[in-house]
Amino acid sequence: MAQPAQTEAGLETKPPVNGDTKLIVTGLMKEYHLSSGENIQAVVDVSFDVQDNEVCVLLGPSGCGKSTVLRMVAGLEEPSGGSLVLDGHEIVEPGRDRGMVFQSYTSFDWLSVQENVEYGMRLNSVSKAERREKAAHFINLVNLTKFKDAFPSQLSGGMKQRVAIARTLANEPAILLMDEPFGALDAETRWTMQELLLHIMESSQTTVLMVTHDIEEAILLADRIVFMTRHPGRVREELMTEFKGGRRIADKEAVINLPGYSELDRHIMHMMREESPNRDVFT
Repeated sequence: MAQPAQTEAGLETKPPVNGDTKLIVTGLMKEYHLSSGENIQAVVDVSFDVQDNEVCVLLGPSGCGKSTVLRMVAGLEEPSGGSLVLDGHEIVEPGRDRGMVFQSYTSFDWLSVQENVEYGMRLNSVSKAERREKAAHFINLVNLTKFKDAFPSQLSGGMKQRVAIARTLANEPAILLMDEPFGALDAETRWTMQELLLHIMESSQTTVLMVTHDIEEAILLADRIVFMTRHPGRVREELMTEFKGGRRIADKEAVINLPGYSELDRHIMHMMREESPNRDVFT
């Protein structure tokens, strides 16, 4: 496996993804049946692939159905049409091969950081010694070793999300699903968590499918961006963050200053304005 290199500025980099397809989404549809008898289409004919060891971000205006797509990949929503295939197997229900990190904090208040990270492994009958070893590894990966005996009430919001990421990764999912995981954090904590996530992904070699409405976050984190239209959601365009030269750069200021960043930012902002559900109100 190719190893991460260092740029002249000392920034961590990553070789291009290896090209093996991890997740295949084909013709995905979701329709809701209301009590009034009306049918509402949330997403229509959504198709995209996610490659192994890739960070793929679903981006689009509010209400475009990106979280609905993520929940269908997780097995928490049943598609009305289309197919979802992960590692050659059709997704029909929730499974251990998918780990989910939500925007809201999901740690158990009565368990310590160590116990929270061990929780899923304990349910899966992993031995105590192995649980301890793996939990220690992932707690260290998210820089919480000093807080392993603390309880969630003693942690900041960013630290709670680090616990959720460590707990999810400890179960070794084939793909990590993240639904606005940093949306509830203040600006400073948010960009710190974004940079930490890039380091974590580099260390764990995990495939990620993430939902965000934040353009800067998408460009910083993503290898691939799937931009969706306003409701009902369709794929408008797939964008590769080629200006990063196949690297993952865990330094937000450095990414913003790269040639090509501003052009991609403006292009996405233009699409976001065109797809805004409030666009007609101001025109």
